[in-house]
Amino acid sequence: MKLCVATWLFAFFTSANAQEVQLATRYDGENVQDYLVSEKLDGIRGIWDGEALRTRQGQKLNPPDWFVSGWPKVWLDGELWAGRNQFGAVQNTVLDTIPNHEQWREIRYMVFDAPDNFSTFEQRVKRYQALVSDSDSAYIQAVDQFTVDSAEQLYDQLDAMVALGAEGLMLHRKTALFRSGRSDALLKVKKYQDAEAKVVDHVPGQGKYSGQLGALLVELADGKRFKIGTGFSDQERAQPPEIGVFITFRYQGLTSTGLPRFASYQRIRQGPFEFRVPQ
Repeated sequence: MKLCVATWLFAFFTSANAQEVQLATRYDGENVQDYLVSEKLDGIRGIWDGEALRTRQGQKLNPPDWFVSGWPKVWLDGELWAGRNQFGAVQNTVLDTIPNHEQWREIRYMVFDAPDNFSTFEQRVKRYQALVSDSDSAYIQAVDQFTVDSAEQLYDQLDAMVALGAEGLMLHRKTALFRSGRSDALLKVKKYQDAEAKVVDHVPGQGKYSGQLGALLVELADGKRFKIGTGFSDQERAQPPEIGVFITFRYQGLTSTGLPRFASYQRIRQGPFEFRVPQ
């Protein structure tokens, strides 16, 4: 049985068993030679505690037994991923309380860390790569890490990967020990910005969208309101995010009035909320 999105998100956000995870800040000119670089995967964050797969908020997921069979009996951090531009498919699959075996076969657990309290990230990369290599599971893979020599080379890589459909890049400081929370030990680089807003109304569609959602009226943390009318699938226009739900949207800078420019809906926001004001 599939939980409705609002019900599942409530449980997702309010779990008292949040996992210790590293959270990214935005790249702001740091020395790229200090970091290992990987693709930013647009999936669902998954924490493998050696026995169960959970969200970073501690919500237990329900993959088929065969999906996790043969996985290392240690703490791993990664992303449940079905390929570029497939976030919706992953989200729909992991929302099932009874797993859809066919859909789970399209997903891979992409490991990007094997956290401990004494190894540098560079050492942990070698560890998770060895652990994944020793596993006989086809559903767990090690995320590739690479180096760049300059910010110019970093942005060249970003352009090339975004052209192939990637969301962006992640930078892990090579010498950083594992510490939960947000710091410059983990950075993200994207060609667009994103932020959160609260849905306050549904604007009816016209023309080909008659009888469906035309736009969302949303409110920012500073109280400013604006409409988002792009980025929705046909299914999302037929069944839009509920009023009161928080969403993530993409944008490209701000207008002269301080509103997000070219705002496009991305997804219902995964908690915990920070409710960031666009900058």
